[in-house]
Parts: sequence; structure tokens; C-alpha cells
Amino acid sequence: MARSKDFDEQEVLAKAVEIFWRKGYKATSMQDLVDGLGISRSSLYDTYTDKHTLYVKALDMYQKDASKNVCSIVNNSGSAKAAIRRLLEYTTTDTEQKGCFLVNSEVEVAPHDKQIGTMICSSDQEIEDAFYTAIKRGQESGEISNKQDARALARFTYNTVKGIRVSAKSSTNKALFKDIIDMAIEALN
Repeated sequence: MARSKDFDEQEVLAKAVEIFWRKGYKATSMQDLVDGLGISRSSLYDTYTDKHTLYVKALDMYQKDASKNVCSIVNNSGSAKAAIRRLLEYTTTDTEQKGCFLVNSEVEVAPHDKQIGTMICSSDQEIEDAFYTAIKRGQESGEISNKQDARALARFTYNTVKGIRVSAKSSTNKALFKDIIDMAIEALN
């Protein structure tokens, strides 16, 4: 008979997200995980097999949570431009200068790990699609100009998000981010 776990897997994954997010994949040791997760090394290996598997599950958890937040913003904003502005502003809420776990993973791990690269591409597409949905809705209502292709605008806007997320790792200058967001919204006119 299999032994029951003495811990909540979702809670452990949430802690793993924080550890990997702060330290990165390579700099996180198994001892860091044992200490930070509050579970034994044997439980860690029994449940997750290895550091890479835990990382994949943590990144997947983060991605699903981020996607849920993005979709909520798109679906619950009155106008298309308001949705896009809220999505852009959402990226500037990092007060600890950790950046975005997905972007950090894209830079550190994805170039060398096909599985992570595939996860990042899937996540990128999902977020780009959210921008596309908002932009297309805005074009159909006349709020956003039709002079640019909606997909191209979505890609531009999402690339702006990634730039903000990288800049947020080294800057807390709210005026800088406001200028970037205002210019991105202006590009929709």
C-alpha cells in the first residue's frame, strides 16, 4: 500500500515557484529546495523525481495562474484599451524586482531545454492571443484603429510586456514604465 503524503503538493509547488523565481534554476540546489519546501529529501525525490521535474511543475503552476489573471483582465475590462492598459500595468506590479518567472525561465533555461522552451512558447501564444482578442474587439468597435494588423499589434504589445518585465528587474522608476505603457497605447491609435 502506498504511503500517503505528509504535505500539500500545491503548497509545496507554490514554495518551489518562489525559490526558483528568486534564485533561478541553475543556482537552486537540492538543499535549497529541501530547506525551502519544508519536506524531506526522500519525499522530494519520491514526489517529484528530480529538480527538473519539480521545476517544470512549478513553472506550469505559475503559468496557469498567470494565464488566469490575464484572461480575467481581458474579460473584465470595459473597453479594449482599458484591458490592454490593465494588462500592461499588471506587468509593473513587481515590487521585489524578481521579474517574471516565465521570462526568467525563457532567458535562463529555455535555450537549453526543449521542454521548457515548448512551455514558454505555449504560454507566450496564450498571452499574445489575449492581447489579440482585446485588440480585435477594439478594432471592431472602432476604439482601436484598423490601420495595423491586429495580430501584429498583439505581438508588438506582448513584446512590450516582456521588455517591461526585464526592465523591472533593475528599475523601480514608475515614470519609465508609465511612458512605455502610454506609448504602447498610443500605437493602437
